[in-house]
Amino acid sequence: MAELTYRPWRDGDDLTLREIWGDAESSAAGAFRAALAPESEANPWRRTIVAEDQGIPVAAGVVYSTALHPGRLWAYVEVARDHRLAGVGATLATMLRREADGALAAGLVGTTALRTKVAPGTSGADFAAAMGLSVLQRNRVVEVGPGALKLPVFGEGTEAEATARVQDLATGSVELTDVVGRYYESVNRWDPTGPLSPGAVQRMFLDDLTGAHGALVLRAEPSSAFGADVQPSRKGRIEAFAVSYSQGHVTPEEPAAAAPASEVFLGVEPKLPHEEAVRAVYDLLALITHQYPVLLELDDSMEAVAAVLNPMIEVGAAKVRGTETLVAGE
Repeated sequence: MAELTYRPWRDGDDLTLREIWGDAESSAAGAFRAALAPESEANPWRRTIVAEDQGIPVAAGVVYSTALHPGRLWAYVEVARDHRLAGVGATLATMLRREADGALAAGLVGTTALRTKVAPGTSGADFAAAMGLSVLQRNRVVEVGPGALKLPVFGEGTEAEATARVQDLATGSVELTDVVGRYYESVNRWDPTGPLSPGAVQRMFLDDLTGAHGALVLRAEPSSAFGADVQPSRKGRIEAFAVSYSQGHVTPEEPAAAAPASEVFLGVEPKLPHEEAVRAVYDLLALITHQYPVLLELDDSMEAVAAVLNPMIEVGAAKVRGTETLVAGE
């Protein structure tokens, strides 16, 4: 192998590299390929470096910032199979770190700590470990089939009690936006977001561009400030929420087995004690999976959701779709 040369990213490199690399080894690698792009100074700050062998691109690496999780920079390196184990990836990683050091000195970024996403057992996972990155988080996509959980009974089981506890909410609801934002902050303390504005929460999870088209919430039992004998005048606070992103339509005549699984973001009020949070997750998940399957994205940091789903996975009542993804970082 001739001595390689290194240069910034150019238009057209993506087409050449994808032809040389072939299929991505994981969904994480496929997503990162889209981040290989020309350098930028802000929103995000980005540097991309290409390695050439006799004028032909064979490897590339990128490092870039994000406004949502500013504590670390995303980094990714990919090398053609016939050029691996020759120090190309390590050279690119070193060059990316130098770019990050320079950006920090220039005030363009606030950190030089790195993170990446990999699939277990892949060359990407091995390379991340060799770079000194340790596993920070595990992410899985879990499918729960219809009828997997027993439906909850609220109070005496009357329709009025059920209506008071379970409600549809518009995705533009201020109340829903507040709990979704605080929940996302709470389960990402391992990679802090900082306080999220209502506008940011809407853009990330709840407006039309996200595909969100419905939300169901489980409320605490209503109570009255004037004692148990007085009819409650206020709704109970939100204990759990489920935001649906599936655009598919299922007719009542379709059997549940034929229904496409709806993508759902399931979460809880972060201030709930653990046992109450787990119960709220169980009850709401039972309701939304009563007739049709759902897909849930599960991080290990989502403790209440994990407490419900992990036992279901162990006994086959829920299934992990695809391969898990690991976030590795410094």
